[in-house]
Amino acid sequence: MDRVLVTGATGFVGRQCLAPLTKTGWEVHAVSSRRSADEAPSEVYWHEANLLNANRVSSLLADVRPTHLLHFAWYAVPGKFWTSPENFQWVQASLNLFQAFASCGGRRAVVAGSCAEYDWRYAYCSEGVTPLSPATPYGACKHALTIMLDAIARQTGVSIASGRLFFLYGPHEHPQRFVASIIRSLLLGVPARCSHGRQIRDFLYVGDAAEAFVALLTSKAAGPVNIASGQPVVLKDIVDVIATRLDRRDLVELGALSTPESEPPVLVADTTRLRDEVGWSPSHDLDRGLEETIDWWKLHLRET
Repeated sequence: MDRVLVTGATGFVGRQCLAPLTKTGWEVHAVSSRRSADEAPSEVYWHEANLLNANRVSSLLADVRPTHLLHFAWYAVPGKFWTSPENFQWVQASLNLFQAFASCGGRRAVVAGSCAEYDWRYAYCSEGVTPLSPATPYGACKHALTIMLDAIARQTGVSIASGRLFFLYGPHEHPQRFVASIIRSLLLGVPARCSHGRQIRDFLYVGDAAEAFVALLTSKAAGPVNIASGQPVVLKDIVDVIATRLDRRDLVELGALSTPESEPPVLVADTTRLRDEVGWSPSHDLDRGLEETIDWWKLHLRET
């Protein structure tokens, strides 16, 4: 049986990968620096570890000896991760992880990359075509890791792919992120303060993103693959869908927040590789994804 190790398994995307992996027959080992994720399948084997500790990583990989690896663990605090020095620590930690994986006989690995690796002045991001010019330490570190993993792949024979994530939303999203902040504000009856909302982005439901990563793991695609919907959407239209569903359009304050000059007006993914080489496409359109996300927040806020 193939054995997969999932890092960042209590995180936004990682936790969503556990169910589809177990349903398709994988022996799933999940690692996190804290307790297991809520609603995780009972079949998952949990390991608590600090992946910044190279010795702990070596012992973990020697114990588990995974054939496959899904690597999501990274520093991801909203508003801080773009420039945090911890990005550089995670490059080294990720290299330690992949080298230990290769040494233990690992065959196939997929890492979470980022649209922040692209030069955002080009708006439409296509692997192998759009220039790569990260504007932040986060993007630079993700891109540097992609380059180094390509070298590791050639040296060790391990098959490696990088799923370049664009913009996500869904259950368990951090409350300060865009979609979650709008939903929470309207459910709590407080103003939802937004920018002008004319920015065009590529949003994907987090459950679909997880399914895409699982599909990428089982595919033969190597190198960077965009993980996105491929569908442009205007931010104020997302706000309008949420506000209409909750009947709280009166609380929306478009233009209340300033927009940074560095923020691109358009950022959309080319999903040709994801569709044609991986053989995957989303199962949620925006309406369905937002409906499920709103329902999750309604339940979550009641419980808290």
